[in-house]
Formats: sequence, structure tokens, C-alpha cells
Amino acid sequence: MIEPLTNTPWLIRFRPSPQARTRLICLPHAGGSASFYFPMTRAIAPDTDVLAVQYPGRQDRRSEPCITDLGALADEIATALQPWLDLPTVLFGHSMGATLAFEVARRLERDPEFTPRRIVASGRRAPSAHRDETVHQRDDDGIIAEMRLLSGTDARILADEEFLRMAMPAIRGDYTAVETYRVEPGATVRAPITVLTGDTDVRTSAEEAEAWRRHTSGDFELHTFTGGHFFLTDHQEQVGRIVSGCLL
Repeated sequence: MIEPLTNTPWLIRFRPSPQARTRLICLPHAGGSASFYFPMTRAIAPDTDVLAVQYPGRQDRRSEPCITDLGALADEIATALQPWLDLPTVLFGHSMGATLAFEVARRLERDPEFTPRRIVASGRRAPSAHRDETVHQRDDDGIIAEMRLLSGTDARILADEEFLRMAMPAIRGDYTAVETYRVEPGATVRAPITVLTGDTDVRTSAEEAEAWRRHTSGDFELHTFTGGHFFLTDHQEQVGRIVSGCLL
């Protein structure tokens, strides 16, 4: 079940759980939307309230302008989450969503009374492991080539030129946000961090995944899966078990 929340356009609820004891916040990848996480939630503990973030510029928010500054995007998400911090909370982000989860947690932790139970950072190098990337400056065909390389988009969608042209502003906006992001020197969170990475991900090396350890004063775990940048689509049950363990 998917339930848009009437009090904010930023959050969509998957499988409402009135008896929820924990809450999972999911943040999508660049060009992605909240619905990306729906299949994975089937492997999540049933007493968990699952909320997915919906960025502007796509699906039900397609008429809104994209936010092309990752810090500004994190500010908006942190504000939207304020009414939803009454339960122990895990932040899960894939690719750009992993960096956003870190920055959102930094903002939430400005309240000394709140620390996320854990951040799960999937498919993304550590914030301090910077690479100079300029996908957002390519023409549309160049951005589509990057999407094909990472294999995170259904081949039928990549073949639908009309749909891609409609979606391109959101895709380009997200790439702009994540590629122009620069972490503050020495930035850390109190929340423990669990990192998930693919062993053939061309956008995250083993060393860059391990570098997340430097960004938490809590404990750190690293899980490596077979596969590339979107390894989690082939390992949904195993990823679900790891995430469920983080929610206990």
C-alpha cells in the first residue's frame, strides 16, 4: 500500500503500521523517486513505519522546480521530517540518497536530544571521497549514456525518448546537486553508519566505501555485494534483512 501524506508533499508512506515501533526513511538516487523503494519494503519488519522521500520535479511533484543544491535539499527534507521523529529512526539512502541521508542526519542532530538509530548508506562513496564529475553538464544523450552505464533504469524507459525528455530536468537537477556538493571538512554524525556497496560499482571503490568510517563517531559496518551500482535490485531480500537488523 502506498499512502501520500496529506500534510507534506515530501513524504510517501509505504505499508502504514499503526503499531510501529521504529521508522525507516528512504531517500532515492539521482533521477529516482519514492516508488523505487516499494519492492524492498516487503522484506522490512512489519512493525516498521516506512516513509520514502519524494524530491520535487518528478511524479506527483513534476510541476515543481528541482532543487539543485544538495545542502538546500537536505534542509527541506530535515524540516519535513520534524513531525516524524517520535520513533527510533533509520535513514536509508542509495547513491545520491546516501549522501543526502548523511546531510539530513547532520541537520537532525543539531537537536542534542535526537540521534538517528543508524544511517544505511548504499551505493555511494564517502562524502570526503570526492571525484570531479560533470555528468550534469552533458547533453541529454550524455546523461542517458551514464544512466545506461549504471543500469539503474528499466531498459524500456531508456528506450522511451518522450518520457526521458520529460524526466530530464529532474535527472539533470539531481546530478547537479550531487556533483557540485562538497562536504564540510571533518563533518561527522553521532549516528552509526552501515555501508552497502557493490563489488563492481564503477562509481564507488572499496576504499571509497570504507572511507565512510571517518564520518561517524559511532560504530561502522561495511557489507559488500556482488554487482554494480544498483546491486540492491538483485539482493533485495538480503538488503532487507540487513536494514531490518538496523531497526531492532
